[in-house]
Amino acid sequence: MTDSSAPPSSPKTSPQPGAQRETWSSQAGFLLAAIGSAIGLGNIWRFPGVAYQNGGGAFLIPYIVALLAAGVSFLLLDYALGHRYRGAAPTVFRRISRRAEILGWFKVGVSFVILTYYAVIVAWAARYALFSLNFAWGDNTADFFVKDFLGGGNPASANELSFKVVWGVFLPLALLWVVVIAILALGVQKGLERANKIFIPLLTVLFGAVVIRAVTLPGAAEGLNAFFTPEWGSLTDGKVWIAAFSQIFYSLSIAFGIMVTYASYLPKRADLGGSGFVAAFANSSFELLAGIGVFAALGFMANTQGVPVAELQGITGVSLSFISFPTIISMMPGGHLFGFLFFTSLVLAGLTSLMSLLQVVSAGFQDKFGWSGRFSALVVGIPSAVISTMLFATNSGLNTLDVVDKYINEVGVVLCAISTAVLVTVLHPRLGHLRRHLNVLSTIKIGKWWDLMVGFVVPAALAGMFAQTVIDLIKNGYGEYPGWYTTGFGWGSIILAALIGYVMTLTSWRTDVDDFKTMPLPKAHDNQKAAKGGRK
Repeated sequence: MTDSSAPPSSPKTSPQPGAQRETWSSQAGFLLAAIGSAIGLGNIWRFPGVAYQNGGGAFLIPYIVALLAAGVSFLLLDYALGHRYRGAAPTVFRRISRRAEILGWFKVGVSFVILTYYAVIVAWAARYALFSLNFAWGDNTADFFVKDFLGGGNPASANELSFKVVWGVFLPLALLWVVVIAILALGVQKGLERANKIFIPLLTVLFGAVVIRAVTLPGAAEGLNAFFTPEWGSLTDGKVWIAAFSQIFYSLSIAFGIMVTYASYLPKRADLGGSGFVAAFANSSFELLAGIGVFAALGFMANTQGVPVAELQGITGVSLSFISFPTIISMMPGGHLFGFLFFTSLVLAGLTSLMSLLQVVSAGFQDKFGWSGRFSALVVGIPSAVISTMLFATNSGLNTLDVVDKYINEVGVVLCAISTAVLVTVLHPRLGHLRRHLNVLSTIKIGKWWDLMVGFVVPAALAGMFAQTVIDLIKNGYGEYPGWYTTGFGWGSIILAALIGYVMTLTSWRTDVDDFKTMPLPKAHDNQKAAKGGRK
């Protein structure tokens, strides 16, 4: 099909996806949902450590470059695709080209894999919010987390895969799935939008309180100096720039279907450009706030132990939240309240992102089969919950999560981004149409620099990162895990996402997906005048 004309109708009787598509009640509702999806666990436990390990204050330079070049550019690409083609990821890419539908379903597969393990981290945080009230982790937070709470699990024990249920994880995880499925079943406005209107302001207040308490602790200044002191020599290290681009894609929820799906629920007249910049900068502002709070707390920990911040271990990922922070909480005055606020913030941040991941999968099935939002939430959510609890609420859950997270994010998500850029730039050129679509609807006009970023600069940078990652994983594996474990759960997660894409593409549509016309656009020269500040 061409971008401006509709293909012949397929011989179906069901309405086309998007014909009576739900919409956000307002631009603010969409923004809160987009920000809620972007602000997740990666902002709180990943960004501070990545920044510290890659040049401290100097890392902020490649980070800002990556935000403007890659983050905003690809976020706007997702917005334009979802809004112009009015559908979930599989619908959008089929409307560009029938052969491209498989890319949309691959994104659904990637989102499905991520949500199955992402949910268990939120469940852990919920338990730890309660543990904070009586410091249940005792004096050895590492042993408590790995052995007492999770029932074992370290790289060495990966030689023995165990599916023994850990009930302390299973029960809160099952309850979490009930809540998330119920929210999605209520629909876009009554479910997703209403939940984000509650969760995001509450998250901001709670985490703001965490940061205020952290910066008033003894030693906080040393922690902030460690976070912000620049190591200028790191700017010449390519790995630092790769880390910055990787963090932006990880935290903004771009390239694997979330923002495409969310943008499809916007009314036909919506400020896409302004929304993109607001969402991107709101997310990065929260990351910076998280860095301040985390490193102020780490400075207190180093001060208490009489060691430099540089000698602390476990300053990123799972170990930061569930080993280092409980240690800090136990040491500090008012630790019970601080711990409860911190882990409740993790729950809220994770919950909003988890809802968006499940909506990607649910929306794909709604479009394909004409299901209602409620029915799709149940059909998709229940199997997701079963797989999530079977794999990750077990003795081997921590190891499995670690491996799947590494491979699906650094291989699967990056592959989604590169494939999307190649599709809309080379295979089925759409960048000109998409930029004009953005400019017709945006207060902030997008120039041809966007075509260069999306079509060349960003995919080239991602391709380099992708090649380096894949070669390293093939040659060296991941950590201390045995080859069968990384093959089964690491590469296996990529294969599963690809199989979902292949099988669902072969499945017949029960809606008139091809009976669709894109919004008419002004002529290119008119849009160029608008981009320079003229009237559109």
